Amino acid sequence: MTAVQAAGAAQRRLTQADVDLICAKHDRLFSARMGGARAVFGFCDLSGLDLRGRNLADSDFTGATLHDTRLGGARLDNASFFGADMQGADFTEASLRRADLRGACLRGANLSGADMFEADLREGSIAAHDRDKGFRILEPQNKATHAHGAILAGANLERSRMSGVVAIRADFTDAILKDAKLVRANLKQCTMVGCNFQGADLSGADLSGADLHDAILVGAKTFAWNVSDTNMKGVLTDTPSGPPVGDMPYEAMMHDHALWCETGGVEGKPSTFNKADLRALKTLRGFNLTALAAKEAVFYGLDMEGVQLQGAQLQGADLRSCNLRRADLRGARLAGAKLNGADLRDAQLGPLMISAERLLPSDLTGAVLKSADLARADLRQANLTGADLTRANLTNAQLKGAELVDIIRTGARGLPGMI
Repeated sequence: MTAVQAAGAAQRRLTQADVDLICAKHDRLFSARMGGARAVFGFCDLSGLDLRGRNLADSDFTGATLHDTRLGGARLDNASFFGADMQGADFTEASLRRADLRGACLRGANLSGADMFEADLREGSIAAHDRDKGFRILEPQNKATHAHGAILAGANLERSRMSGVVAIRADFTDAILKDAKLVRANLKQCTMVGCNFQGADLSGADLSGADLHDAILVGAKTFAWNVSDTNMKGVLTDTPSGPPVGDMPYEAMMHDHALWCETGGVEGKPSTFNKADLRALKTLRGFNLTALAAKEAVFYGLDMEGVQLQGAQLQGADLRSCNLRRADLRGARLAGAKLNGADLRDAQLGPLMISAERLLPSDLTGAVLKSADLARADLRQANLTGADLTRANLTNAQLKGAELVDIIRTGARGLPGMI
């Protein structure tokens, strides 16, 4: 509950000049200069105005109207949007970490790629101070946050509080909802393809008619949820998707394969892990697994930093959220592999020298690298034809000779021809 003085007054319509002046004073406050003041837009009408790229951290938009307001790329960390009406507003790539969005209306808003870590989207009531009665509720009932038809594709909602949120037909494609609280949330007919719900609480949530194709529900609480007519194809849960580690001596097999690689075939033996679920191994950090055969295997979330997978057959493998930093994947076959959110910083994905005359390029055709971190990765001569690099980070990556035909580059950073 937020106390607001004179909250019942009619909203004051602000002009672009008004907003620019308020933002300038807010900037002075943040840079510790004279004449600074916190940006307060409480119960003001900012519809259609431009606040793109502004630093408005800790600002106050309580009860404001922001219809079609442009806030793309703005810094709005810890800002209060309590009870605000933000229908059709554009928050693309904005930072809303720990923002207060209780009781707000986000109907049709675009929050694609927004960082909403620990944001609060629970229900709330607006109250004003009354001289005789103390706090007076201006609205008779708590308002649920409404996000009908909102676009939250690729948004980071990790540890957000969304219990009771109403987001019918919203688009959460590839959103990160790790450890989010979604108790009794109304998510009917939502598009949640590729969402990561690891550790989330979906108890009592209504996901009837929703599309959860390829979503991650590892460690999620799903007591009394409603998934009637819900597309659950490809959903990854705690249940092993293939022969589990407990049924196969995968750990011993991995060590045998590593020994075979390290001794040049004198000891150990090569192993095959096609369609195996290897999540229980927890780590393959630093292993030598050259030429490993693991087509369509599940590695989700494994620590594989510094692993050697030169020439490995990983077609269609699930490597989402894996730590592959400094991994050696030269010449690896990764066609159609899922690498969403993987850490591939400083990874080697260049060609593997087979002989003095022959180089084997890495094959990433059709691979999904959404939100993957490929900063400083070596991708020379790699075949990325048809790969999905949506919101991927390729800052300072080596791309000389790489095949980039028909790639999906929406929101990607560091690609040739992009600012």
